[in-house]
Amino acid sequence: MQGWLAEYDGDPAAAGEWGRALAAPAWGGPPVWHHGDLDMRNWLVRDGRITGVIDWGTMGVGDPACDVMVAWKLHSAEARDAFREALPTDDATWERARGWALSQAIGAVTYYTPQNNPSLYHEGQAWLALLRSERR
Repeated sequence: MQGWLAEYDGDPAAAGEWGRALAAPAWGGPPVWHHGDLDMRNWLVRDGRITGVIDWGTMGVGDPACDVMVAWKLHSAEARDAFREALPTDDATWERARGWALSQAIGAVTYYTPQNNPSLYHEGQAWLALLRSERR
């Protein structure tokens, strides 16, 4: 992430946000299975409901924050907040997940451009906007 931050020419507060995520307590519970790239590109949806998840290439075992980060990929503060309310997630996991989403968003807007991958570039911008809307 430090490399992406060095190249990132967006909101200068991002470095502080990353520091906040790093300061969150580490996961102390048992390792859990995680998808690793849980966002809408990897969902199968029918009638407005997720019916399956594909692309398990980054699946692993570890910190649940890896998949909780999807809350900032839902593209609205209301959806993010409903996700948090419905999922019993402790504050430290929420902070680590927020950092995980931040790292993917910074990576997307730094690596991609509107010309070489407009979809991921604009998604990264949307994730950053949602992250900024939750600053403390």
